[in-house]
Amino acid sequence: MNPVSGAAANWRRHRPRNTLVPVRNGLLLLVIAAAALANGIDTDGLPMWRQLLYAGIAVAAYLHGRRLPTRLHLAVWAVAAAVAAAVAVWDWSEGTAVAGGATLFALLPWLAGRYRHQQARLVEAGRAEIDRLETEQRFIAEQARLRERNRIAADMHDSLGHELALIALRAGALELSPELPPPARTAAAELRAAAVTATDRLRGTIGLLRDGPTPRTPADETVTALVERAAAAGMDVTLRRSDPPGGELTSRAVHRIVQESLTNAARHAPGSRIIVDVTRDADRTEVTVHNTPGDAPATRTSGGTGLAGLTERVHLLGGSLRYGPAPDGFTVAASLPAVTA
Repeated sequence: MNPVSGAAANWRRHRPRNTLVPVRNGLLLLVIAAAALANGIDTDGLPMWRQLLYAGIAVAAYLHGRRLPTRLHLAVWAVAAAVAAAVAVWDWSEGTAVAGGATLFALLPWLAGRYRHQQARLVEAGRAEIDRLETEQRFIAEQARLRERNRIAADMHDSLGHELALIALRAGALELSPELPPPARTAAAELRAAAVTATDRLRGTIGLLRDGPTPRTPADETVTALVERAAAAGMDVTLRRSDPPGGELTSRAVHRIVQESLTNAARHAPGSRIIVDVTRDADRTEVTVHNTPGDAPATRTSGGTGLAGLTERVHLLGGSLRYGPAPDGFTVAASLPAVTA
């Protein structure tokens, strides 16, 4: 094997295959255009087989544009136009027939196929983008639910830890009481030790979930204090009724619902009027926060995750949460068990 043939063989083995695809497609398009040009010569008394050839050329041109994209199409059609112009210079009527046949049975079907190809690519790209956005939204919502579960775990750590500390304190007082017999004081000491152990285990299992920043608001802030703080910051917010919830976890959930609703109103409806209503009966605690449309441009934020997290929190507490546009603004409504320790 000589050096030239060896180099050629080596190039054929290592060349990128996709570099020849546009050239191949361009040559096929050139053949289609040449067939259309040749079939347009001497169209007086066109026989049936040439009429059928026009139909075949049209189908081939459409399929080429639909399935075989090439970067050489401009060059191919430029060559075809040059050939038609040369024929027209030689014989105007013949050149007109050649150009018309090539345009009608080759160029226009190819453009139709090309349009369908681009439309299909746009649809495919749109579906891929929709899938990506849905996946991203599911991930964001899942992260919001996980963060809300972490907050709930932290709330449970605070409330249960507080109750266990009180149990240990009272058991310690009983342990030191001289009025109790020794067996009772021993039982009180065991109860105090068990409460301390339970507190340590609770801190080790749930307390570790506190990986977020320290809350900016006090854990025991009431809804009334929250609304007053929002009003002092310039929001037009009114608290119609605020019956205190029956349990600590429910109370914190109500606080989070009102807090998130006020935050969303400030972001998406600046300048709106907000009405907060919290009521409680023997069985349920109802929370409603309604805001009117804003009179200032909304702040561009990626909203939705806060409400998704609230939905997770409310469901874990055995309640329900509804939110969405209302005829005169936006409403968030929650229903929670009246007593959740």
